[in-house]
Amino acid sequence: MFKRVLVANRGEIALRIIRACRELDVESVAVYSEADVDSMHVQLADEAVCIGKAAGKDSYLKADRIIAAAEITEADAIHPGYGFLSENARFAEICQSCNIRFIGPSSEVITRMGDKATARATAVANGVPITPGSDIITDPAEALEKAREIGFPVMIKATAGGGGRGMRPCFDEADFFKLFEAASNEAEAAFGNGDCYLEKLVLNPHHIEFQVIADQHGNFLQLGERDCSMQRRNQKIIEECPSPLLTPELRARMAEASVSLIKAIGYENAGTIEYLVDDKAENFYFMEMNTRIQVEHPVTEEVMGCELIKEQIRIAAGQPLSDHVLHSQPRGHSIECRINAEDPYNNFAPSPGNIDLWYAPGGKGVRVDTHVYSGYSVPPHYDSMIAKLIVTAATREIAIARMKRALGEFMIRGIKTTIPFQQEILHHPDFVSGNYDIGWVTRFLEQKKP
Repeated sequence: MFKRVLVANRGEIALRIIRACRELDVESVAVYSEADVDSMHVQLADEAVCIGKAAGKDSYLKADRIIAAAEITEADAIHPGYGFLSENARFAEICQSCNIRFIGPSSEVITRMGDKATARATAVANGVPITPGSDIITDPAEALEKAREIGFPVMIKATAGGGGRGMRPCFDEADFFKLFEAASNEAEAAFGNGDCYLEKLVLNPHHIEFQVIADQHGNFLQLGERDCSMQRRNQKIIEECPSPLLTPELRARMAEASVSLIKAIGYENAGTIEYLVDDKAENFYFMEMNTRIQVEHPVTEEVMGCELIKEQIRIAAGQPLSDHVLHSQPRGHSIECRINAEDPYNNFAPSPGNIDLWYAPGGKGVRVDTHVYSGYSVPPHYDSMIAKLIVTAATREIAIARMKRALGEFMIRGIKTTIPFQQEILHHPDFVSGNYDIGWVTRFLEQKKP
């Protein structure tokens, strides 16, 4: 096992990793920007190193400074969390060259699955269904011809995109060039790569992802699915496990495809395979693979009775998956709400600032993952998520009632949050019945307009 792990991230995921390290009797090193000097992960780590100014590009995205911090503190491994450098193949490669263990898959696998066009080709080669699409196309005129061949509507997607950036749905030829350019420019600005490809747009689909995990000892597992269809502008708002949509037969087919894919690429560590499922829940299509831990991993942990961050660290240290993970079986239902510092009634405008009062809900089956506390100031430089509220119960019906109760208990004063909007969703008959898809929030917001 490692002696010391550097956490190359911030916020709740950094704190989550530090806690896992402590329970494994592993020391932790936090890195932080000037804006995060008062963050809880800095206070609870065994050691902390400032790596730059507030902007992510000047701190958490500075691979050389993170490596220097690891060397100075004699860390023998780095956990990247999610976002920032977590899917950066070059960073994983640098870690290896510096004899520091990257807690994640190899740089080769990150490259192979991080490039969406290559990932689609890999899925096809291994019999995993995909939507009709194209390879990378740089010429807009050529892209239009391919869109005509695929048939409108199409989704224009940046090969290096993520988090909803570099994606544009296009329903007819009239808007194609404008949308193609917008997707490419957005991806170039966010990821330094403006290459795009096309996919057939599946109307009213559901977004289902499977948690996968594999070790160095020949164990390749899937740990069930998460339904992430409740989203706004490709940003997830509420996730749940298991999905209320999937039939046992469809679940089994998707699980088999997921395990087949990670075996074929020799995957190691935790990852997520994302699919679109049609509105009749009969067909599924590979969308992409995230070669890292996901924001919504707690719902899987609660239902499967495992601790994924600990398993990531154990795998990277050369240990096999824990016996309870190898023999885990789903139990109950779990729902997660992402609590964001945003004003849902002002076009979800960011709401940074000082938190005058922070009171988190509790009680049976309630979990709150956060780095926030009373007196903490939410900085304007990063993602707006400030907490994850996770509830678990024996049934979905009880879990929904528990989430309603927990959201009602949550007290956050000084900033606006998404809690009132999530309360609206939890009370809506469509959510209660499980009758929602990735376009539901957009339609709901349109209906609310005066």
